[in-house]
Amino acid sequence: MNRYVKLAIFIALVAGVALTGGQFLPGGWYAGLAKPAWTPPNWLFGPVWSVLYLMIAVAGWLVWDSEAPRSARWLWGAQLVLNGVWSPIMFGMHNITLALVVIVLMWLAIAAFIATTWRPVRTAALLFVPYLAWVSYATALNFALWRLN
Repeated sequence: MNRYVKLAIFIALVAGVALTGGQFLPGGWYAGLAKPAWTPPNWLFGPVWSVLYLMIAVAGWLVWDSEAPRSARWLWGAQLVLNGVWSPIMFGMHNITLALVVIVLMWLAIAAFIATTWRPVRTAALLFVPYLAWVSYATALNFALWRLN
């Protein structure tokens, strides 16, 4: 299969997860929560996640046909599944506690992906560094929401 067809498949897969999460918007429930002063404005999430999702897709594509250990592919898939279930849990079920558990697991999967791919596919690991930074911030925000509410 042509490598650019594979890239398109990875982009489509990640876009599917993004669209699934996009079905669960913050809405009135989220607006009514007590939030820390450092909560970003809602409009920021769309642009940030759009860039991150593209980076996630490219990283997965780079790892797929590489010399990276098989665990790198599993970690990539695990973080994507966890990413995909966080919004329905947080904004659909309104379950801040379970969302916190999920985002911590996602953070661990992202960090493990970076560690696993650092030598064999450094570009994929580097593409995940901003993702880890954003999810670190999102985890702190999720924790603050849990504590305040």
